Amino acid sequence: MNGILNINKPLGMSSFDVVRKVKSIAKTKKVGHTGTLDPEASGVLPICIGNATKLVDYIMSDYKIYKVELMLGITTDTYDREGKVIKNSPVDLEVEEVKKVIKEFEGNIDQIPPMYSALKVNGQRLYSLARQGIEIERKPRSITIYSINIIDIQLPKVIFEVKCSKGTYIRSLCYDIGEKLKCGGTMWNLQRTRTGSFNIESSVDLDKLNIENINEYLIPMERALEKYPAVYIDEKYEKLVLNGVTLKNPMLIENIEMDILYRVYLGKEKFIGIGMKQNLGFKMIKLLIQR
Repeated sequence: MNGILNINKPLGMSSFDVVRKVKSIAKTKKVGHTGTLDPEASGVLPICIGNATKLVDYIMSDYKIYKVELMLGITTDTYDREGKVIKNSPVDLEVEEVKKVIKEFEGNIDQIPPMYSALKVNGQRLYSLARQGIEIERKPRSITIYSINIIDIQLPKVIFEVKCSKGTYIRSLCYDIGEKLKCGGTMWNLQRTRTGSFNIESSVDLDKLNIENINEYLIPMERALEKYPAVYIDEKYEKLVLNGVTLKNPMLIENIEMDILYRVYLGKEKFIGIGMKQNLGFKMIKLLIQR
C-alpha cells in the first residue's frame, strides 16, 4: 500500500496517535505524518503510507493555512488555552489598532519557538525541560507569514486566517501579537485548513476510516507532487534511470531546466519518482517504486 491519506485530525489526539491508528488500519508499520498538530488543534494532517513516506519532507516543506482564534488579555505558559494562566490584563484597545498590529506580522520575520514544543536542544525536547520548570534561551528562527486575513474581531477575541511557511508556531504568533499590543495573548483554538495541495474540504475524518474503505481515500503519490513539472523519459532508458545513473545525453535533457525538481515518468504514464538536472546531468533524487 503506497499513497497519502488527507486526514482531518480531531481535537484531543496527537499526530502520533493518528499515525498509530492508521498503522493499525493499513496493517503496516511504514507510516509517517507530515507536520505535527498539537492535540488541542484540529485539521489537515497528511499521512504517508509505504513508499510515500519518502515524500514526508517534500510535503512538510509546503505552505500551511490555519484558522486561528486568539484570546487577548490572557497569557499562559504554553501560549495556548491548555496552559497555566500566568497573567491577566485588561484589553483596552480599539479594533483598528488590533488590526494594524496583526498585519505588521506579515512578511519575513524572526520567531522564537515556545518552550512547550518538540524542538530538541542538546538532545532534550523543550517541552520536557519546560515540564521541569526549566526555561532556556531559544534561538529565533526565520519564517514567512505570507498573509493574515482577519475574519472577525469581538474583543477580547480575534479570529483570523494565516498563510505561513514551514516551521511557523501559531502559538508563538499569538503570544507575540499579544506582547506587541501590551495586553498578552493566547491561542484559543486552531484548525489547519490546508497544507500545500491538501485541503480541509477533501479530507477524511479519522473515525470514518477503516480497513474496508482505506483504499478509496488513498491519494496517489504523484498527485501530492503536482506542483512540480513532469518530465517523460523513454522506456528504453528504464534500467539506467532506476539504477541511479545520471543521464547526460543532450537530446534527452536539453529541454529540462537546471536545479528544478520534476515528477519523472517512464514512457507516458509510469510514475517513478522525483528527479533533477544538475551540472553533470539528470538524475533521480527520490525513487518511489520498487526496482
